[in-house]
Amino acid sequence: MNKESGVLKAWEATIRKTQAAKKRANNFLGTMSVAHVDDDDDDSNDDKDNNGRHSGEIYHAERVLPNGDYYTGQWCDNFPHEHGKYLWTDGCMYVGEWHRGKTMGKGRFSWPSGATYEGEFKSGYMDGMGTYTGSNGDTYKGQWIMNLKHGNGVKNFVNGDWYEGEWRRGLQEGQGRYQWKNGNHYVGEWKNGEICGKGTFVWTNGNRFEGYWEDGLPKGHGSFKWVDGSFYVGNWSKDPSEQNGTYYPPGSSPEANLEWDPQDVYNVDLCDCKICPGEKVSILPSQKKLAVWRSTKSGDGAKPRRVSVDGRVSVGIEKPMDRMRIWDGDESSDFVSRTPIEGRDSEDDMLGLHNDDVIPRGVPKIPLKVPRKAKRQGETICKGHKNYELMLNLQLGIRHSVGRPAPAASLDLKSSAFDPKEKVWTKFPPEGSKYTPPHQSCEFKWKDYCPLVFRTLRKLFNVDPADYMISICGNDALRELSSPGKSGSFFYLTNDDRYMIKTIKKAEVKVLLRMLSAYYNHFRAFENTLVTKFYGLHCVKLTGTIQKKVDVRFIIMGNLFRSDYTIHRRFDLKGSSLGRTTDKPETEIDETTILKDLDLNFLFRLQKSWFQEFCRQIDRDCEFLEQERIMDYSLLVGLHFREISTAGDLIPSGTQSPTGDSEGDGVPRLSRADMDQLLLDPSRWASIKLGLNMPARVEKTIRRNDCEFQLIGEPTGEYYDVVMFFGIIDILQDYDISKKLEHVYKSIQYDPTSISAVDPRQYSKRFRDFIFNIFTDDT
Repeated sequence: MNKESGVLKAWEATIRKTQAAKKRANNFLGTMSVAHVDDDDDDSNDDKDNNGRHSGEIYHAERVLPNGDYYTGQWCDNFPHEHGKYLWTDGCMYVGEWHRGKTMGKGRFSWPSGATYEGEFKSGYMDGMGTYTGSNGDTYKGQWIMNLKHGNGVKNFVNGDWYEGEWRRGLQEGQGRYQWKNGNHYVGEWKNGEICGKGTFVWTNGNRFEGYWEDGLPKGHGSFKWVDGSFYVGNWSKDPSEQNGTYYPPGSSPEANLEWDPQDVYNVDLCDCKICPGEKVSILPSQKKLAVWRSTKSGDGAKPRRVSVDGRVSVGIEKPMDRMRIWDGDESSDFVSRTPIEGRDSEDDMLGLHNDDVIPRGVPKIPLKVPRKAKRQGETICKGHKNYELMLNLQLGIRHSVGRPAPAASLDLKSSAFDPKEKVWTKFPPEGSKYTPPHQSCEFKWKDYCPLVFRTLRKLFNVDPADYMISICGNDALRELSSPGKSGSFFYLTNDDRYMIKTIKKAEVKVLLRMLSAYYNHFRAFENTLVTKFYGLHCVKLTGTIQKKVDVRFIIMGNLFRSDYTIHRRFDLKGSSLGRTTDKPETEIDETTILKDLDLNFLFRLQKSWFQEFCRQIDRDCEFLEQERIMDYSLLVGLHFREISTAGDLIPSGTQSPTGDSEGDGVPRLSRADMDQLLLDPSRWASIKLGLNMPARVEKTIRRNDCEFQLIGEPTGEYYDVVMFFGIIDILQDYDISKKLEHVYKSIQYDPTSISAVDPRQYSKRFRDFIFNIFTDDT
C-alpha cells in the first residue's frame, strides 16, 4: 500500500510538471525516449523482451508513463491486459478489464467533472449494459452502443422527472413513458428525443389527451377528456386556423365546458411540461489516448506511441521515422520480427502499412491502391450537340411543370391521382403561347405523368421547388454520360450532380405507373427505404414538320453518389455470377468505373445498430419489389476510403500515412476522432442516414484461383475505414414474357441460379441471401 502511495505522489508531481510542458512541446512524445524498469541488455533469447519476460506473459506492473499518465494493474507485451487502473493527467480515470490495451469488459470510467460510467465496454466504447451518472446528478441505467444510449433504459433527472422506455442513438425514440415531478405523465411514441407519434398525456387532475403528436405538441387527430366524462374530438394544431373539432358534454351537465378553448392545452396545460435536455459529455472514453510503447529486440530505447483505448494511433504527434508497428491486440497476432520484403520500401514496413499476417497462407500480399482519378463525368451539352434541343425542351417543360401554381397538396392522396390516365399535355410552340414562353427550340409537346403524385413525392422528400428548378433548369447545362447503359437508356446529370435524368422505354413507364401507388405508400411508411427516389416522370414529343415524330420519356432520380467525399470504388451488386464482371482492362478502371459481383473484394461492416436497421429495411424493400413482380434490381454501393498514403496506397485501420496528410484534392475526410465527435454531437447525426454518409469498415477478401465463380472471397482480416453510400436501383424491370423467355434460354446453357432473369420471388431470396453475406455488424 505504501509503495502505491509513493507512486501516486510521483504521478501527481509529474502532472504538475507536464501541464506547462504540454503547451511548449506538442511533439515531445516523438523525441523522448523511455527508460524501462528492469531493462535487460541480454537479447540473446528471441522469445524474451527487453525485460527478460516471455512474449504473452502477464504480470503486475506500475507505470508512471512519460507524459504523466499513471497505470497500475496487469500488463502484457507492453499493454494493459486483464484488470488495471489508468489515470490521465487531465483527471479522467478508468478502472476495470482490459484486453491488450483496449478497455474491454466491465469497468468504471470517471471524469474530472464528477461524472461516472459503470458498466460494459467494447473496444474503448461504452457498449452493453451500464449506468451513467452526470456531473449534474442525472442518471441513466440501460443499454449502450458505441457511447450512445441505445435500447431500453431508464433516466432519472435531477429535477425529479424520469423517463423509461426505448432509446436510439442517444435520444428517446420508440415507445416510452415520461413522468414530470408534478405527477403529469406521457405514455406513447417518441422520435429524436421529442414526443412524436401516437400517445396519451395524463394530468394530475385526471384530464387526459389521447391522439397524435409532433415536435412535443398535439398535432392531428386526437381527443381531450375531462374527469367528468365530457370530451372534445377533432383535428389539433397550435395554429388556431387549423384547429377544429366537436365538444361532447357529459349527460349530467350539458353546459360544463362550453367556455373552454382547445388552445388552452398549448398555452396553459402543456407550458410547464418540458422535456429535460440531456447532459453533453465533454470527452468520450474512446477519445482518450494511452501512452504505451512497444520495445524493440535490438536494445534501442523504444519511443512511446499514443494509442486510443480502442487501439487507434493518434495523428500528427510523431515524425515518420519515430513510428513503430502497433498491433491491434488480437490473440492471433504473432509478435515476431520481420525482414523487409524485396521491392518494398523498408520504411513502409517500419510504419506498419503492410500487415502480411492477414493474408491466407500461399497468397502473395499486394497493397491496395487508390483507383486512379477520373475526369468529371459526362459531356456538357452545348449548342451544336445532337441532344441540345432535347435538353432545352426538357428544361422548358420542367420549369413549366414545377412552377405552375397548385394548391397545397396533402400527403393523403386520392386513388384518382394514381390513375395511369392522369396526365397533362402542354404544347410549346417556338413563338410562345398563353401558358408557355417563346423559345429557340423546335415545336414540341410536353407530357406530365401523374403530376400531383410526383409533386407530393418531392414534398415528401423535402425538395424545395425553387432549388429543384435551379438544379435542372438553371443557366448550367446538363451533362450526358459517355455511353448508354445496357438497356440502351441515356443518362444525364445536372451540373450540381444532385439529380440524374434517364431516358426510359414505354414498357418501363407502364411498370412505374402500375406500381406508383404502392411505391408512394412504401416511402410514406419507411423513411429509411433504400429504394431509388423518383422526382418526376415526363415525356417530350417532337411535333415539328422537319423532325420525325418521336417520343422521349424521362425519369428524374436522385444521384446516390452526390457527396463532398470522393467516391473511390463503385459496385453494382445483384447476387448473380453470369456476366457479372467488368469488361474493362485494369488500366482503364478508374474511380467512376462500376464494378460488379465477381469484382467485389470486400465485406462491409456496419455499426451494430445501423446493421440491424439495414437488415430490416432490405427485407421490407425486397418484399415490396417482390409483391410488385420486379426483378433484376441491384444494390449500388460507393466507398470513400478515409486513409490514403501519399504514394496512393490504401492504409488499413489502425495505421497512418507517413506524413499524416489527407488527400491532396482538398475533399473533407472523416477520421475516427471525427466519428467520436459526430457521436458526441447529436445535431450532426442528420448528415448520416441509412445508405448516406455512413462511417463503416470494409474487410478485404481474396478469391481462390480454383473457383471461377466464387461470389464471396475469403476474408483476410485486413480492414479499411470508409464512408459508405448505397441504395437499390433499376427497379422498373418486371418479369414479363421477354424475361421469362430469357430465363428459359439461358437455363439451357448455364446454371439457372447464376443468371439474372429469374422469378421475382427467387430473385428476392437470392439477392437477400447475397447481401446478408457481404454485410455484417462490426463487432
